Amino acid sequence: MRSKVGLGYRREMVTLNEQLMSADIDFIEVAPENWMRMSKAYQAPLKELASHKELSTHGLSLSLGSPDPLDIGFVKEVKKFLDDFNVTHYTEHLSYCSAKGHMYDLMPIPFSEDAVMYVAERIRQVQDILERPIAIENVSYYLQTGSEMTELEFTQSVIAESGCHLLLDVNNVYVNSINHNYDAQSFIKSMPTKSIVYGHIAGHYDEADDLKVDTHGSPVIDQVWSLLEYAYKCHGVFPTLLERDFNIPPLRELELELAQITNIQRRFNNNGN
Repeated sequence: MRSKVGLGYRREMVTLNEQLMSADIDFIEVAPENWMRMSKAYQAPLKELASHKELSTHGLSLSLGSPDPLDIGFVKEVKKFLDDFNVTHYTEHLSYCSAKGHMYDLMPIPFSEDAVMYVAERIRQVQDILERPIAIENVSYYLQTGSEMTELEFTQSVIAESGCHLLLDVNNVYVNSINHNYDAQSFIKSMPTKSIVYGHIAGHYDEADDLKVDTHGSPVIDQVWSLLEYAYKCHGVFPTLLERDFNIPPLRELELELAQITNIQRRFNNNGN
């Protein structure tokens, strides 16, 4: 079983490098855009930490669903970063963030057959340039536009058509299940087991009983922990990373959540699941 625990590495955590190197963390994750165009001096803390911990990447700007042409130059820059830092996994969002200009948000792609084919072709193009498969993340969204399929059908179809992998974000499943009134367990169970490379878990903001906002700014709630357990039950234990983007607490508090991931993984492995 793949029992690995990871932590999203933010620039605010640079001062914690020494503690992170000795912490019970198997891998860290960064957005390559935040590092790849910076000087070697700026990159030095990441280089230091990556010499002690496995490094994964979670991009923000690939814009897979954009009507704009794929930014080939950007993808080549990502490849150089992945090669320089010996990164195995490049993950991105199943969304878009540009259309004749860059938007600072992740917009939902219409759930349609045309969009499946369009996005899958762009994913194949990216994978050819990077010379490695990528993993797409199921994203949180708040409006549906031009949908002919469910989120589940769309996600399954893109993975099958493109041959890419999956980054299963458990909190996003929970948030979407409340906001769009579907069964979270059914969604998780229906994901392709062999495609999952790792998972995300995070906190969110309760705007209302029927509106949850994916913020990564608070602790993980019990319902999301339960969904992670259910995901392991369905797919076996997979590497899981804790995201925290703001309101970042002292490391000892993050370590308590990391330890909870570890404990759940161990329980499933010990039970032979």
